[in-house]
Amino acid sequence: MKVYLIAGEPSGDKLGGALMEGLKQLNPNVRFQGVGGPLMEAQGMTSLFPMDELSVMGLAEVLPKLRGLFKRRDETVEDIIGSGADVVVTIDSPDFCLRVLRKLRELSAVPTVHYVAPSVWAWRPKRTERMIGIVDHVMALLPFEPPYMEGAGLPCDFVGHPVVAEPLAEASDASAFRAIHGLNDAPVILTLPGSRRGEVSRLAGIFGESLHKLAAQRPDIRVVVPAAAPVAGLVYEQTRGWPGQPVILDPRGMNPDEAIAEKRAAFAAADVALAASGTVSLELAANTVPMVIAYDMNWFSRKLIRAMLQIDTVTLVNLVSETRTVPEFLGDACKPVDIARALEQVLKPGPERSAQAAAAEITMERLGRGDEPPGLRAAKVVARVAGFEDQV
Repeated sequence: MKVYLIAGEPSGDKLGGALMEGLKQLNPNVRFQGVGGPLMEAQGMTSLFPMDELSVMGLAEVLPKLRGLFKRRDETVEDIIGSGADVVVTIDSPDFCLRVLRKLRELSAVPTVHYVAPSVWAWRPKRTERMIGIVDHVMALLPFEPPYMEGAGLPCDFVGHPVVAEPLAEASDASAFRAIHGLNDAPVILTLPGSRRGEVSRLAGIFGESLHKLAAQRPDIRVVVPAAAPVAGLVYEQTRGWPGQPVILDPRGMNPDEAIAEKRAAFAAADVALAASGTVSLELAANTVPMVIAYDMNWFSRKLIRAMLQIDTVTLVNLVSETRTVPEFLGDACKPVDIARALEQVLKPGPERSAQAAAAEITMERLGRGDEPPGLRAAKVVARVAGFEDQV
C-alpha cells in the first residue's frame, strides 16, 4: 500500500506520525510519500519540501507568500500523480490541503481522506461545502462530529483524540517537580496564557490581575507558567510583577523530551489551572486538573465571532461531556474579578471541583481512552478507504 500524506502544522505532523505508525502495524511494507515534519519523517517519509513553509497564519502574513504557496500546491499535486499512491491523506491545514485536493480531483480519482473534521458545529457550517466532491472520507477527533459531516454528504469516522494516547506524569514526578521549584505544599495555579504572541500580549495583563485578586484571598498560592518556545521571552516580560513567585517553564535550549517531561510534571503537580481557550482544556482534563477558561480578543473579532457562534460554550470539556462544569469568561465577560472568584471556587474542595473531575472522566472516556490508540484507529479507516479491507 502506498500512502501520500500532507501536514502543514506541528499538530498535523503529530497526528500524521501516529497514523503512519498505525499503518506500519497493519502493513509493515506500507510506503509513504508527501509533506510533513520531523515526526512524520521519523516514521520513514522524506518531505517534499519543509513543512513550515505552510505554517502561515493571518491575511497579512499569507499575502506575501501566496505565489509560493500556489507553487507548492502545484508541486504537491504533480508529486501525488507521480507517486502512484493508493490513497491521499490530508491532515488539517484546510487552506492548503483542500486547494491541493481540488486541483488533484481534476486529474485523478485517487481516494482522499481528510483528517480532522472542521468545527462546523461551532461556526461557519458551510465550510463542508468546500469538501464535497474532493474529499471521499473524513476522520474526526471529537465523537459528536460525524453526524455533522454525514449530514453534508461526507462519510466520517470518529477515530479518537490524540490526547488520550499521551503519557501522563506519575505522582512521584509531580512531587519531584514541586521539590525542585520550592513549591512544597502550596496551592499551585497552572497558568496558560496561550502559545501565540497576540494571545500572550492580550491575556497576560488580565491573567496577572486575576491572580492578584486571588492572592488577596489566598496569599499562599504559587504560579507555574509553561511557555511555548516562540513566546517564552514575552512570557518573562509579561509575568513580571505577578504574584505567586511565578515559575516559568522555558523549553528553549532544553532537550525536547526533557521539556515535555517537565511540562507533564507541572500538569500533574497543579491544583487548578487558568487557561486560554483551546485544546489545552483537554490536556488539563486528561490530568484531572480543575480549570477556569478565559479569552479575550479585539472589539471587531468579539462582534464577528459572537454573531457566528452556534454554541453556548467553546470549552471542549463542556462540549464533549455535555456539561457546563468548566467556567469560561470570554470577550466582554473576561474580567479579572470574576475569573479570580471562579478560581477560588474550584481551588477549594466542594461540588464545583468534584463536578469538574467527573466531567474530565466522561470526556476522556468519550474521546477514546481505553480503546485502540487513535493512530491505529485512523490507520484502519485509511486502509479501508484505500481498498485494503483485508488489513483492517
